Amino acid sequence: MNTTVKQKLTFEQFLEQCLEEGLYELVDGEIVEMRPTRQHDDTADYTADSYQEEIKRLNLNYVVKTTTAIQTTTSYGVVQGRKPDVSVIDKTVWRSDGSNYNALDVPIQLAVEVTSTNWEDDYIDKLDDYQRLGILEYWIIDYLAIASRQYLGNPKVPTVFVYLLDENGKYQRAKYQGNDIIISRIFPELKLTVKEIWKA
Repeated sequence: MNTTVKQKLTFEQFLEQCLEEGLYELVDGEIVEMRPTRQHDDTADYTADSYQEEIKRLNLNYVVKTTTAIQTTTSYGVVQGRKPDVSVIDKTVWRSDGSNYNALDVPIQLAVEVTSTNWEDDYIDKLDDYQRLGILEYWIIDYLAIASRQYLGNPKVPTVFVYLLDENGKYQRAKYQGNDIIISRIFPELKLTVKEIWKA
C-alpha cells in the first residue's frame, strides 16, 4: 500500500503562499484559514482603536496592526505562523525592516486574540507559543463566553484574560468581567472595561 505524506510548509513558504486576502495561520506545517464573524472583527477593531487612541494621546513608540504574522515555535520545535487579531509592536522594531512581509520573529509588546469556536487554540496553544516567544502581554477577549466553565466560571459571562510575563518568563493571569477596568502593563493609563469591548 502506497501512502503519501504531505510535505509540511516552512515559515518562509507560508509567507510566500499565503493569500493577501483573508486571514491565515501556519499550524503544524499547514495553512489554516481563520474566518472571523463581523462581531469578532468589530471587537478586535474596537480594541485596536482604543490602543491607537492611547498611543496618540501619550505619544507612545508603538504601532497597532491587525494582520501581522509572528513566527513562534511549539514546545516540540515546530515553527508556527500566528496572526494575532491585534498586535502592539515597538515602532522602532516595526520600521527596522520594511521589506519583511510583515513577519516578525521577535517578541511584540502585546498580542490580542478574540475567541471563536476554536477557543482552545487561544487558551492553550497560542498561550504557550506567545509565552515561549516572550510576548510581554497577551489578552484573550472571550466576548461570547464560549470557553469552558473551567476558565470562565459559572455562570459563563464575557471575560477578558490578561497574561503578563513575569521575571521568570512565565505568564501570570488576571481575569476581568463586566465593568472591571482592564489593567494593562503596556497601557497603564488605559480606561477600558470588558462591557465596553463586548458591546462594541
